[in-house]
Amino acid sequence: MNTEIDLQRDYWNKQSMDFKKIYTKEKSKFSILLDKIFRKDMFERFVYTIDNCKPVQDRIFLDVGCGSGLFSIELAKMGAKKVIGIDIAENMVEISKREAELNNVQDICEFIQSDLLEYTVKDEINVSFGIGLFDYIKDSYPVILKMYEVSKDKAIFAFPRFWTWRAPIRKIRLSLRGCPVYFYTRKKVENLLKKAGFSKIQIDKVGKLYCVVGYK
Repeated sequence: MNTEIDLQRDYWNKQSMDFKKIYTKEKSKFSILLDKIFRKDMFERFVYTIDNCKPVQDRIFLDVGCGSGLFSIELAKMGAKKVIGIDIAENMVEISKREAELNNVQDICEFIQSDLLEYTVKDEINVSFGIGLFDYIKDSYPVILKMYEVSKDKAIFAFPRFWTWRAPIRKIRLSLRGCPVYFYTRKKVENLLKKAGFSKIQIDKVGKLYCVVGYK
């Protein structure tokens, strides 16, 4: 019987190129328009995350669930000392490595196929972030706790909001594809981060998401 992480790995290996194209816009004009309308918060969460990673210069970042490497590569281009991106899907990791080489930041970015709970963090991480990650984790607390433990300064998160029109549609669509998806109330987000030990929590509504910064 496949575990949830196996299902997620299989799903994202299959979806890796389509996911990359959302950001690179290697699509028809009509598909790009649909993304701007229905996936607007994906672009907004990128801006939110990069802004809250500042200052970037000479600091070390951990990108949990790095996907196609977009966030990691942007931070590397902005002067990060090192960015470590981990993802459970090997196809995502391969795409990230190729994109880093194309952007000449392969010496700054390190991409690893792993689950955070199995990964041993050796560097002193200033900021960790998990974006487009907690949608797909049933028990998110252990991951949040480890992000707290390995982050020197703060951690940044994105959680899909429970009470939105899109939530049930997305739940059905992804479930039919064999990809479980989960949603969060503001109270649940607060409780999870407080339980993990964050001393200050900033929660912002970004489209259909809660974008969150937890400070040590």
